[in-house]
Amino acid sequence: MADLKPQMDISFAEIFLCSALAACFAEFCTLPLDIAKVRLQLQKKAVTVDAVGIPKYRGLLGTIATIAREEGLPALWKGIIPGLQRQCIYGGLRISLYGPVKTYLVGGEFIGDIPLYHKILAAFLTGAIAILVANPTDLVKVRLQAEGKLPAGVPRRYSGALDAYTTIVKQEGLGALWTGLGPNVARNAIINAAELASYDQVKQMILKIPGFMDNVLTHLLAGLGAGFFAVCIGSPVDVVKSRMMGDSTYKNTLDCFIKTLKSEGFLAFYKGFFPNFGRLGAWNVIMFLTFERAKNFFGGEA
Repeated sequence: MADLKPQMDISFAEIFLCSALAACFAEFCTLPLDIAKVRLQLQKKAVTVDAVGIPKYRGLLGTIATIAREEGLPALWKGIIPGLQRQCIYGGLRISLYGPVKTYLVGGEFIGDIPLYHKILAAFLTGAIAILVANPTDLVKVRLQAEGKLPAGVPRRYSGALDAYTTIVKQEGLGALWTGLGPNVARNAIINAAELASYDQVKQMILKIPGFMDNVLTHLLAGLGAGFFAVCIGSPVDVVKSRMMGDSTYKNTLDCFIKTLKSEGFLAFYKGFFPNFGRLGAWNVIMFLTFERAKNFFGGEA
């Protein structure tokens, strides 16, 4: 990237490794923020701490504090195993495929700055392809994160990631691992388009400003821009995806959307916006900084 296509002599496998490693590191660092986001998105108006109607989870820091106090610090990394599995597959594929797909769309002989709409389309396609493969890991991650503190004597649905995979297949069938595939494909295709295309474009624009170079500051600014655009565009789909994966009572994507809209209003689709931006902003900065350094290492420029 002035863009995400390899500028050095790096193979597809090396780009995949760089992006998977960077995505896993970013996932580990920001998972507590993701836990808070999921709990806030799944929280409905009826879920309160008392009859007065005060929500159990309030705000990013409040949600993190509540989880740590009631469930212990390790609970903030619930779903880390499927989360890392997801990033190895999804994170590796979405970025490593982006360059080749973008080149294919404009043609191998194209010279000059690639148009923004080609970048958006390339990122949209690679996000959709990657999540088709990685959806089971996303489902298990959300199911594990959705479980809060249970009353004494009430067993947890799943003892861990492996148990979640096997239990879901036994009780709901193999196809259940692709529950929420529709909103998940839409969400990840949209967010990937916002993230990669905006990072690509913002970085390209910054590098045209006198005094700016392809360094950490440029990567940081472009990463924050990517996170902001991704959250603004993808929040409604993200809420629907989280609710469908965390609650099997919804018939389909449209049913989830309509019920949420009727019972909680349009703003419900932006529940957890700030923790989501905090998470995605931090995630993108960490991921892209790590990716750029790993790419330079393989290209002999570290």
